[in-house]
Amino acid sequence: MKSTDKHRKIIRAATKVFAKKGFFNARISDIAKEAKVADGTIYLYFNNKFDILLSVFEQEIGKLIEHVNLLLAKESSPKTRLEIFITNHLEEMKKNRYLAEVIHIELRQTSKLIREYRKNTFNEYLKIIASIIEQGQEDGIFRKDIQPELARQMVFGALDEISICWHTDNTCPYNIEEMSDQITALFQTGLLVSAAA
Repeated sequence: MKSTDKHRKIIRAATKVFAKKGFFNARISDIAKEAKVADGTIYLYFNNKFDILLSVFEQEIGKLIEHVNLLLAKESSPKTRLEIFITNHLEEMKKNRYLAEVIHIELRQTSKLIREYRKNTFNEYLKIIASIIEQGQEDGIFRKDIQPELARQMVFGALDEISICWHTDNTCPYNIEEMSDQITALFQTGLLVSAAA
């Protein structure tokens, strides 16, 4: 009988192992050892290592989507909603170091993952940014000449790059509030309809 708790335990262990060793260097036995289960147990839940990596994203990004949607539901202003998304993402990436490292490194390096995974949960996460921009355009607050699909990639790219600071540089001088304020200000200013218009 498969156990939900054991599945989660394996996912947490895999996230840590992938972050420390990288996807290509990590072995199923490394994940099993970290999860404190037999190697064969892994195959009761997953087909292979790539399946585990996809499951890491499905589960962890799914949690991000659920949490940020709860926060956004309490706010109607597109400007404030964009700030909420940015701040929440930075907070989650600082709190969950291993997930952050897997996103930063594996999402860039594992080309097959990028092709397959962006059709699923990760794409849903990015769509939240696009929907905020579209709402702002409909409300006449954000410029209509901005393409939401392109803008969402730019916002996430900035968040992804800037949050690496916490995991690659122990002397990173920026805190979440400073990072959030700077990124939000840059994108809000660029998105806003000008007074002249």
